Amino acid sequence: MTYLKKIYKLEKNTKKEPTQRLRVSSKKKLEITAWLNAHQSQIVSGEMVVFFEDECHLLWGDICGYIWGNTKERIEVPVLNERQRQTYFGALNYYTQEFLIKPFKKGDSKSALAKRGGTHVAFVEYLLTQYPKSRIALIWYGASYHRSVEFQDYLNSLNQGLNENEWKITCIRFAPNDPTQNPVEDIWLYAKKFIREFYHLCKSFTLVKRLFELAVHHEIFNFPKIFMYD
Repeated sequence: MTYLKKIYKLEKNTKKEPTQRLRVSSKKKLEITAWLNAHQSQIVSGEMVVFFEDECHLLWGDICGYIWGNTKERIEVPVLNERQRQTYFGALNYYTQEFLIKPFKKGDSKSALAKRGGTHVAFVEYLLTQYPKSRIALIWYGASYHRSVEFQDYLNSLNQGLNENEWKITCIRFAPNDPTQNPVEDIWLYAKKFIREFYHLCKSFTLVKRLFELAVHHEIFNFPKIFMYD
């Protein structure tokens, strides 16, 4: 009897978990929407630029996908080196829908440029060079390196002595464990689908990366998920 009660309790909790996660995500979505509405005039004027941000790991195996072919014939897509990979940081401009990417060797705060907070600091600095006269807001997941000591020190150095409404960089987190909140996820999927359609051109991983970057860099995207916070 005790064993049955434990199973029932486990099943009951399992059913509640998705509902709780949905509730948290819905609340966070409303918070982000309210924040964007409150800063709309600054966003439209260019005083503030808001980015949805995410990272992607491109692998050799990403060129493999589903293609049409004769059911009686075996279709093979060569993967020359499955261990080759490239990390990209990407940022989608909330107002203009322009997408910016930059490649890095590793997606944590202790790789390159460790003294200044790592690869993510380098990407934020890249965004600052693109919009030197604007304040920047980043909406992203709560990855550990976003909260690292190195990155927090970097933010403090930029925002020190400024009121919150004057911060050079503002960071806002999505709700945890819900990739549907971030429109950048769909851009990564689009880019990987693109390279799969042209897999026959991918004779080297260098060409894979070029095709991937060609598909997204400085492109304007307007699929519905981008406007979910309007």
